[in-house]
Amino acid sequence: ASGDLGNGLAYRWSKAGYPIIIGSRTQAKAEQATEALCNKLVASGYNDAKVTGLDNGAAAAEGDIICLTVPFANQKSTLESVKTHLNGKILIDVTVPLMPPKVSRVQLPTEGSAGQIAQTLLGEDVQVVSAFQNVAAHHLNSDHEIHCDVLVCGNKRAARDQVIKLVEDAGMTGWHAGPINNAAAVEALTSVLITINKIHNIESAGLKITGAPKTEG
Repeated sequence: ASGDLGNGLAYRWSKAGYPIIIGSRTQAKAEQATEALCNKLVASGYNDAKVTGLDNGAAAAEGDIICLTVPFANQKSTLESVKTHLNGKILIDVTVPLMPPKVSRVQLPTEGSAGQIAQTLLGEDVQVVSAFQNVAAHHLNSDHEIHCDVLVCGNKRAARDQVIKLVEDAGMTGWHAGPINNAAAVEALTSVLITINKIHNIESAGLKITGAPKTEG
């Protein structure tokens, strides 16, 4: 789906060489977003992008890995509209359950997390992977180095592996953060980061994982 964060991910993945399908509620809006992205890519010196725009249902049907980037209020309705096209696929859910106007206060849904809502709604034939909640859209829409790590939650390690590869191709480090239940902690951290931004006058605080994996041998 489109939106600032979705457009930022599409921008980064386009520059990494991936073909991109932008979905929106209408074909016209999808085509507008596609034109804007292509113009941005050309302006940055990248002329080989493969970007198309389709309505959400067609985009979900055509895509191999689907990325949902909509406000929490639209999460369920959007998923319901594309559900039949997602079986056997990975859905990257970027949804954060923010409750305006108090977005700096953690207010998780009764289901536990937006990621858990998606997994329950879509069923086990869809591999929901929660990621990118703690990266500001303006970082993704830029060409500068992103000094943020990405915590990746999902019930299948193989699916998380694929998303971590996409994280790396977007210019960041991804970390296995456990099953979809753990998305609650990652989503909650978004409100914590918003608070840090406000109090410490930081444009877009992010997360970094300390330590380094041990090598065998």
